Amino acid sequence: MPKLSLVLVFKIAATVVVWCVPLILFPASWLQAAGLPWPANDQFIRMLGWAYLALCVGYGFGLRESLQGRAAVGPIWMGIVSNGGACLYLLYYGATGTWETWGGWIQFIAWGSVVATALITAGLVQFGLRGSTDTQESGALV
Repeated sequence: MPKLSLVLVFKIAATVVVWCVPLILFPASWLQAAGLPWPANDQFIRMLGWAYLALCVGYGFGLRESLQGRAAVGPIWMGIVSNGGACLYLLYYGATGTWETWGGWIQFIAWGSVVATALITAGLVQFGLRGSTDTQESGALV
């Protein structure tokens, strides 16, 4: 399996399990009990879950292309912007103490998301834009 495909599989699985399913399907009481700050109206939290799921659809198209030996430029750039931006914001808010009042489990997920988004961004740049030995011959953007 191409390295770009592995990056995309990790991104899709982690996003669906850690963010989409909980934000869309879990009762508010579960998320609050885990320490997630909860707004008076959960509309935007639920919409965020759906937006993450929509990104996974884009990653799915990128994965399909990668498995066929091609680098899909759109999903690669989408992932770099999404994950790179998320990493910077998460790192800033974590470093400035925004999460100090959040529950321990949510803080763990937030810091884990800093690391995961950094690794995903690096993987998309390395194996998607720069290519690698297993994708250079198949259309990666070198």
